Amino acid sequence: MSGRLPREFIDQLLSRIDVVEIVDRCVPLKKAGKDFKACCPFHDEKTPSFTVSPSKQFYHCFGCGASGTAITFVMEFNHLGFREAVEDLANAVGLSIPDTGLEHQDNDTPRLLEHLEEAKQFYKRQLRSAPGAEAAIAYLKKRGISGEVAAEFEIGYAPDDWQSLAGTAAGDSQKLTEMTRAGLISQRETGGHYDRFRSRIVFPINDRRGRTVAFGGRIIGQGEPKYLNSAESPVFNKSAELYHLHQARAAIAKQDEVLVVEGYLDVIALVQHGVGNTVATLGTATTPLHLQQLFRLTSSVVFCFDGDRAGRTAAWRALQVALSELRDGRQASFLFLPEGEDPDSLIRAQGPDTFRLLVDKATPLPDFLFDSLAGETDLSRMDGRARLAALATPLLEKIPQGPLLDLMQQRLTELSGVRTDPTRLTNKSAQHKTTRTQPDKRLTPLATAISLLIQHPHLANEGSLPPLDKEGDDARGLDLLMTIDQLARSETNLSTAGVVERFRDDKDFLTLEKLAVHNHHLDDNQLVEFYRQTLATLEEQQVSAHITALLARSDSQEESATYRERLASLFKRQQSLRHVREKR
Repeated sequence: MSGRLPREFIDQLLSRIDVVEIVDRCVPLKKAGKDFKACCPFHDEKTPSFTVSPSKQFYHCFGCGASGTAITFVMEFNHLGFREAVEDLANAVGLSIPDTGLEHQDNDTPRLLEHLEEAKQFYKRQLRSAPGAEAAIAYLKKRGISGEVAAEFEIGYAPDDWQSLAGTAAGDSQKLTEMTRAGLISQRETGGHYDRFRSRIVFPINDRRGRTVAFGGRIIGQGEPKYLNSAESPVFNKSAELYHLHQARAAIAKQDEVLVVEGYLDVIALVQHGVGNTVATLGTATTPLHLQQLFRLTSSVVFCFDGDRAGRTAAWRALQVALSELRDGRQASFLFLPEGEDPDSLIRAQGPDTFRLLVDKATPLPDFLFDSLAGETDLSRMDGRARLAALATPLLEKIPQGPLLDLMQQRLTELSGVRTDPTRLTNKSAQHKTTRTQPDKRLTPLATAISLLIQHPHLANEGSLPPLDKEGDDARGLDLLMTIDQLARSETNLSTAGVVERFRDDKDFLTLEKLAVHNHHLDDNQLVEFYRQTLATLEEQQVSAHITALLARSDSQEESATYRERLASLFKRQQSLRHVREKR
């Protein structure tokens, strides 16, 4: 299994969890016959096309094509890796992740996290005692950060030494390799290792579970870059993580709003003054992953940028990313600070009440969009208004269908005088939906047999597979069919989800996921006979291929009695199979 977790453990986990319960926690489901339905959480829609099957333990969206097991849902909805998703589900049902005792580069997360935790404690100790730490402490005090606040945020110090952290490995080659993979140290081309962070105040970066996965460092004195983050690693993706998100979750939920700033010290200053619903990006522009995480916690995101040219450029990039996430009543706003101010200096100078008033008066995204575009055109001119429509239309195309899009279309018409064609703005999403909602294409007999067996593993007990030669182009598919048949026979309580999860690391995993949701338009009482007919068709294809091959042989072979007997036997079998198939 993925992440080297034992197959038996995954089977046990799947038997303990219910995909309906897992999905319902995130997306309220309603009963619809044997299954449950909801609007899809993975794309914007008004009519529910997202179905969850308790019998198959599988979900599928007929709108966007998303499908999978409970594990897949947790991975996709929460943007987790396989092992993290399994850990989440296992914790929920009281299962302990087995200790495999394996050290593998694709399964060393616990060791990397251990080294990161050790590094955090090391940096904290250095802030108290290392040579040069006095300058770091003086800088923190200058920024209004007390010892208590530094302890709360677990701030540390990386000494001005190339080997202070690397030296803690004491020459242990495996530990040095793991510390390098964790983004803590780097390897010299000439051999040896050196610390990534030197002469810097160090801020731990935690993931959504509160685990330290990386660090950010602010240089003390002169040097570039001023801010440095850990290198990306198996446990750290800076495009997906936000500083202080784990600690801010409760405050975000309480305020139903999150404030996104640009720096660690801005977050610390705001939190210190009671504005706890604050996070920061990690030296990168706002990404869709950032917004997807935030919009799960709140319906309102406020971006806080400097009011200078660079700040407005960064805000415009954030706006372009946010457009596609504005559905279901979500809002985004922009707070531009006075020249020369940042959140840290402003809240210290004017206090939290004044700062909150500024947040409340932040510019709504639609106003920022139209004001910015209007500033690039001359609305007193006809061609200027046409230019506004041309600039705005590609941006509005990103917004999901709904009231906000309707109102912004109306606003564009008011400003430009150009009546927007609604079909142009919705054309892309409509085309996407059309490709997903077309009737299921007819499968080959081999794919049909695999699909039926995945969806209804009990069919394996309705008869043996016919003798099939694993040759030619169908060899891989025939091998899959036989493997699934054997699996279903040996484990009588296996669900669709259980079958599919056995192939998660297989190159055919995505194909099997699609076959697991293919609609055969069959009633339960038709299943067995249809499956038998499909197998008969599959065998008939192979028999016909053998007949063709025999007929293509030389004349001398045609005179052989054995050859004639073999050919007659094949023709007889072909007629018998056709009789079975014609019942379909």
